[in-house]
Amino acid sequence: MNIITRFAPSPTGLFHVGSYRTALYAYIFARHNKGKFILRIEDTDKERSKKEFEENIIESLKWLGFDYDEFYRQSDRTEVYKKYIKQLIDSDRAYISKETPKEAGERSEVIRFRNPNKKVTFEDIIRGRIEFDTTELGDFVIAKSIDEPVFHLVNVVDDHEMGMTHIIRGEDHISNTPRQILIYEAIGATPPKFAHIPLVLAPGRSKLSKRHGALAITEYRERGYIPAALVNYMALLGWHPTDDRELLTLPEIIERFSLERVQKSGAIFDEEKLRWFNRQYIAKLSDEEFSSYASSYVPEWIAVSSPDFKRLLPVLREKITVLADIRTLLSPEGELGFVQEIHPHTAEQLLWKKNPVKESARTHLSKMEELIAAVPTDAFTADAVKVAIWNYVEANGKGDVLWPLRVALTGQDKSPDPFTSAYILGREESLKRIGEALKKLV
Repeated sequence: MNIITRFAPSPTGLFHVGSYRTALYAYIFARHNKGKFILRIEDTDKERSKKEFEENIIESLKWLGFDYDEFYRQSDRTEVYKKYIKQLIDSDRAYISKETPKEAGERSEVIRFRNPNKKVTFEDIIRGRIEFDTTELGDFVIAKSIDEPVFHLVNVVDDHEMGMTHIIRGEDHISNTPRQILIYEAIGATPPKFAHIPLVLAPGRSKLSKRHGALAITEYRERGYIPAALVNYMALLGWHPTDDRELLTLPEIIERFSLERVQKSGAIFDEEKLRWFNRQYIAKLSDEEFSSYASSYVPEWIAVSSPDFKRLLPVLREKITVLADIRTLLSPEGELGFVQEIHPHTAEQLLWKKNPVKESARTHLSKMEELIAAVPTDAFTADAVKVAIWNYVEANGKGDVLWPLRVALTGQDKSPDPFTSAYILGREESLKRIGEALKKLV
């Protein structure tokens, strides 16, 4: 069988993680089976469907790395649906129903499906055998008019005409399945196989949705998540491989995926766990990849191609969880804000709290200036600075020596250690700042 799956979102809001997980499972199942993955925009709801939401869906899928083999938009297929509506009416499987409007603006006639009132049974790949008595559904609406089909009809017609073999969607669609099976039978089509995946839940176990806590995929991009980290984390929300590995590339997920290993119960979306995944992926990036991702988050005063940024790079890697943390770290009040400009400080701030003696601070800082100046420019690293001053530090007390050096270099209480700070600033800037601090201790 040539496997064909689809992702069929409605462009009525920004593309969020709950919808994304559905797209992911449909995509990786198709790719695992060397099949076809189709993107279909279900925009028959003309009032709520917006072009910007459609663009957001397409942009998000591209960012996540999902390629699709075919693209359709339901609003372009009205004539196809009209043909099927006429076919159902002509075969007496549907009829024009005269309605009594209960409110102003309601239709006085719609097209209803003639329900055969029977039991419908299907095998769900994840949930097993499911049976419905369709009698309670009544004669349900399949179109507002010959030119205005609604969800159940267009969904079935498209899945049939596009050759869908597997419908992978959220479990909240289970109740739609009996109606759709009845329509399949009425148009003389064989229903595809169904796999209703568990919902993605908020921490309070409510459904994660556009209205309840789900951020748009583009929001995660803006916050500085690596797309591969989001793919990896979301794949494990409801599915797990045969071993305990958590860090998996998309090709590895595709190779290992099976619908049989998808769980039945809902999966809790844990932002902290996603942050952990992102941290692992940031650590795996090459310097070039990291610089490319970081370029959107660094302030204008520093270029990612500059030597200054290259010295910052390992410190940023160590301290950030999402790329947007770079903005915070390099802001004027951030831990690395001293790189652009030293924070103003007084002579009193240069004094170690356990030995607040100006002469002592001046002596130690003068010695730091001498030892750091002896480190050659072409060998000026954090380790080289530490080696140059460490014997003196140990002999005279870490706090007494390193505190005034830290403040002289950064003007901050919280900053990287003085060796790293000196390396980030470079030899000349470090010596300049130490010299300025010594003037305050006269």
